[in-house]
Amino acid sequence: VGAVAAALRGAGVRPGDRVCGYLPNVPEALIAFLASAAVGAVWTSCSPDFGPRAVLDRFRQVEPVVLFAADGYRWSGRTIDRTDTVAGLRRELPTLRMTVHVSLLGTETPEGATGWADLVAAPAEPEFAVLPFDHPLWILYSSGTTGLPKALVQSHGGILLEHLKQLSLHCDLRPGDRMYWYTSTGWMMWNFLISALLVGAVPVLHDGAPAHPRPDVQWRVAAEADAALYGTSAAYVMACVKAGVHPGEEGRLDRLRCVATTGSPLPPDGFRWLHRELGDRWIASVSGGTDVCSCFVGAVPTLPVRVGELQAVCLGTDLRARDADGREVIGEVGELMVALPMPSMPIAFWNDPDGSRYRESYFTGHPGEWRHGDWITVTPDGGVIIHGRSDSTLNRQGVRMGSADIHEVVERLPGVRESLIVGVEEPGGGYWMPLFVHPAEGVAPTELAPGGELHERIRADLRSELSPRHVPDEIIP
Repeated sequence: VGAVAAALRGAGVRPGDRVCGYLPNVPEALIAFLASAAVGAVWTSCSPDFGPRAVLDRFRQVEPVVLFAADGYRWSGRTIDRTDTVAGLRRELPTLRMTVHVSLLGTETPEGATGWADLVAAPAEPEFAVLPFDHPLWILYSSGTTGLPKALVQSHGGILLEHLKQLSLHCDLRPGDRMYWYTSTGWMMWNFLISALLVGAVPVLHDGAPAHPRPDVQWRVAAEADAALYGTSAAYVMACVKAGVHPGEEGRLDRLRCVATTGSPLPPDGFRWLHRELGDRWIASVSGGTDVCSCFVGAVPTLPVRVGELQAVCLGTDLRARDADGREVIGEVGELMVALPMPSMPIAFWNDPDGSRYRESYFTGHPGEWRHGDWITVTPDGGVIIHGRSDSTLNRQGVRMGSADIHEVVERLPGVRESLIVGVEEPGGGYWMPLFVHPAEGVAPTELAPGGELHERIRADLRSELSPRHVPDEIIP
C-alpha cells in the first residue's frame, strides 16, 4: 500500500482526484483502493465482466486521472482477455495521466503504461492524508430506469461509522476473524467486504464464477479460509438446494458462526435448508442497497431467526413501511422509507451541482423521507419481510441493473422497433428476466427465435457491451 500510494503521489495524484479500477476481486484491487484512500483520492471500480460501454458510462462521468486495469480474468474455466477493452478505455478517457497494467494472464505491459511489479518494486511506509470527515472516499454506481448510472459519492467518515456499526455490532465480526463474501468489484458488497479491516478481521478474496468448477465451490472456499462469516446471494443458496449440495457433511466449517445472504429475499426453503445442513449456526438474511453501501434491515446476533424474515431494522435506521396514503403500517405491505439520515447516505451525486437528481431519486415520496424503492412488511414482532422492488429497476443475482441500458443497446439494432425488459421475482427465490421485442417491419418472427440471427445478435451485443448479467433469460417477440 505504501509503495502504490507513493507512486500515485509521484504521478501528481492529489486529494479529490479520481482513481479507477477495472479489476477482478484480487489483492491488487484492495491494495489499489487502500493506496487511493491514503492519498485522499476518490476510488471507483468496475468488474472486468463489464463491457466497454458499461464501463465508459461510469468512468467518463468522474474523469479519472489513474486507471488500474487487468489484462483479463478467468471465468468458468475460460480465460477472458480484456487487453483490447483496456486499450479502448485508455483512448476514451482523456483525463488519464497514468495507467497501471495488472498482468493476471501474463501479458506484457503495453506502451505508455506502468507494470504493477514496477509500481511496488520500491517499498515505502504508508503515509495517510489528513482529510475532513465528509471527504469523498469512493464513488459507487446505481443504475436507474433512464439515463446514465447514478454516480454516488460516499464519504470517509460516513462509511467508517456505518461499516463499523454493521460489521462489529450487527455481524459480530471480531479481530482475527476471517470474512468471506462472494462478490465482484462491481458490487457494493466488495466495498463492504474490504471494510472487515476496520475491525481487525481479514477479508477473503475469491475471484471466479459462483459455482465453478462445482456447485459447492463457495462452501469449499469458506472452509479452506476458516471463515467466521460467510456471505453469499440467496440465489446461490437456492441453487445449492437444487444441486443437492451438503456443505456441512465433511465437518470443515468449524469456525463458521454466521451465514449471511443478500441480493434478494431468502425464501423459507432456503432458511430451512441452511438450518438442516448447518445446525444451529446463525442465518442472517440482510437487505440494503448500493445507495447507502450498507443494510437497512438485517443481522442481530442476540435476536431469534424466523423463517422468511429479516431479523430487525438496523441500529440508527429510522425505517418505516408506508401505504399509498403515506401512513405507517405494521403487518401490511408498504413502501420502505427512511425518516432520518444515515451516515453512509451519499453526500452527493457526481455532476449534480444543484442536487436535483439526488432529490428526484430519493425524496419524491413522503415529504423529507428517503424512498428506497422496495416493498416491505414490518411484522408486529419487529422483523421485516422484503417483497421486491417498487420501481422498475432490475435486480438480478443481487446486482441492480438499469432497464435503460438494455433498451438502448437492443433498440440500436436495425431489426428492432421497440423493446421491454422485465424482472420477475419467483416464489422459489429465482429471478426470471425476459426481454420482449417488437421487431421492425419486414423482420420474420423466426429471426427472434433461438438460433435466429436477430436473437443471437441481441444476446451477443448485450453480453459484449454491458455484461453477461444483462443477457435475458428469454427473448419474446
